[in-house]
Amino acid sequence: MEISVEFFPPKTPEGEIKLRLVRERFNQKLKPSFYSVTFGAGGSTQSGTLQIVSEMHAAGEMAAPHLSCVGSSRESVRDMLIQYRNLGIRRIVALRGDLPSGMGQYGEFLHANELVDFIRAETGDWFHIDVAAYPETHPQSKSPLSDLDFFVQKMKSGANSAITQYFFNCDAYFRFIEEANDLGVVQPIIPGIMPITNSTQLIRFSEACGAEIPRWIRLRLQSYGDDVASIRAFGEDVVTDLCDQLLSDGAPGLHFYSLNQADTVLAIAENLGLV
Repeated sequence: MEISVEFFPPKTPEGEIKLRLVRERFNQKLKPSFYSVTFGAGGSTQSGTLQIVSEMHAAGEMAAPHLSCVGSSRESVRDMLIQYRNLGIRRIVALRGDLPSGMGQYGEFLHANELVDFIRAETGDWFHIDVAAYPETHPQSKSPLSDLDFFVQKMKSGANSAITQYFFNCDAYFRFIEEANDLGVVQPIIPGIMPITNSTQLIRFSEACGAEIPRWIRLRLQSYGDDVASIRAFGEDVVTDLCDQLLSDGAPGLHFYSLNQADTVLAIAENLGLV
């Protein structure tokens, strides 16, 4: 079973110090298989991603930087691949990415399967490549079938595994797995898990990425108002139950979207007997 955690590059020296402490706690208690490191819209924090990944790798941690199609030329991606390979990085998360505000077009890669093809052509089997999956359909997709088709293309282009957008509906995940398997996908599809710690933030994230918050969860969160302790306790129970059901029914692991925080993820992991 593969347990992994996602971080974003800190923007301040204080954030960098905090992230080191968070990593230390994860290393001591959870021992994730790997950490993924995101970038900003349009690859705007790619240098920060490289810095954090370099630091993690030097500390003996398995780090997987995100690479994006947005704003990327073949030459820029080739340069990043060379830098990561020279560092000894062996895992990459290949994504289409989101256009930042005011940016009208993608780079030389329009879809993530093209990026996967390029990485394989440039580096062979050096990198383990993860791609994204959307059990509840990408918000910009024309249809669920179209979205599934793009996913299958990414997997058949050479991806080793996939990490899903977060969700709170197990049926959506297992239906997606079944449909992907029927189309020839055999690689692991790891569920992405979002801890619930802030209802306003969760609603904003979910509206942007197309993740559905079930009505009963939304109403319960609204009923707590500004009671942060109750929101976190409720969220911990809900996400623990979600993870328990996923693992019990055969999910190959869990990928936690940590938001550079350790407390809630570690509490859920402890509930699951993973700590």
